[in-house]
Amino acid sequence: MTQHDGKPSSIAFIGGGNMARSLIGGLVARGHDPRLIRVAEPVQALREALAADFGVAVCERAVEAAQDASVWLMAVKPQVMRDVCDGLRDLARTQAPLVVSIAAGITSAQLDRWLGGAAAVVRAMPNTPSLLGQGVTGLFAREDVTPLQRAEASALLEAGGPTVWIGDEALMDAVTAVSGSGPAYVFLLAEAMQAAAERQGLPAEAASLLVRQTIAGAAAMLMQAGEAPQVLRARVTSPGGTTQAAIETFQAGGFEALVDHAIDAATARGRQLSAAND
Repeated sequence: MTQHDGKPSSIAFIGGGNMARSLIGGLVARGHDPRLIRVAEPVQALREALAADFGVAVCERAVEAAQDASVWLMAVKPQVMRDVCDGLRDLARTQAPLVVSIAAGITSAQLDRWLGGAAAVVRAMPNTPSLLGQGVTGLFAREDVTPLQRAEASALLEAGGPTVWIGDEALMDAVTAVSGSGPAYVFLLAEAMQAAAERQGLPAEAASLLVRQTIAGAAAMLMQAGEAPQVLRARVTSPGGTTQAAIETFQAGGFEALVDHAIDAATARGRQLSAAND
C-alpha cells in the first residue's frame, strides 16, 4: 500500500481482534513494513501477542495509534463505534485520513458524521476465512473517496482475500448476510451432516473427516471449475440415485426458501444494527 507520494502508507488499526490480526498478518506477509503499522487494543494480552508475532507498534488508546497515520482501519464492535469515533474526531479533522470500517451495520454516513466530516470513508465487510487468506470482502466508498484511496482500501482488505466493490451502500447489509455471515451457514451444514452421519453408524472421527473433506472439495470445484452451481449439482445427481433422493428431500422441506428467509433475516438485522447505533 502506498500514498499519493509513492511512500508506503502508515496504517492504524483501531481494534486488534481476530479480523484485524488476520489483515495485519496478511499485510506483513506481502511486504508491508510492520514499523508502519500501529494497533490500538485495550486488552494487554492481545497487544503483546500482536507486537511479538508481527513486530507492529501497539498502544492502548485509539488516538495514539491514529496519530499521523494516513489510513485508519476501524475494527471495533458496532456498539462502541460511535464512542471511538467521538474520541478521534479532532484528529480526523486535522489529518483527513482514509477510514475503512469493518463494523457490521454502521453506515458510511454515520461514520462521516461521527468523525466530523473530514475523513474519506470506506465501508467494508470481510469474513472469517480472511484469517486464512481465503476470505472475501465487499467494499463501498463514499463519493469523496479518490481512486487512489479506493485502491488503498482494496490493497488493505486483499490481505485477507479478493474484494468486490458495491455501488449501492444499501446492498452492504446483503453482503453482510451472504458472505459476512455465510461461513456460519456452511459450518451449520457441516455440523448437521456430521450428526446425521453418526446416526447412520459412522464413527465420529470418520464422519468428521468425510464431512470436512467433502465440503472442502466441493468448494474447490465451485471455485476452479468455472461453472454455475446448478451445473455442478446436476453433474453429480444421477437420475434415480442416492444424490437425487437427498436433493429431493431437501427441496421437499423447502430448502431454497429457508435459505432465502435466512439471508433476508440477516439483512434485516444489519439494518437494525445501524438504526440502533445512530
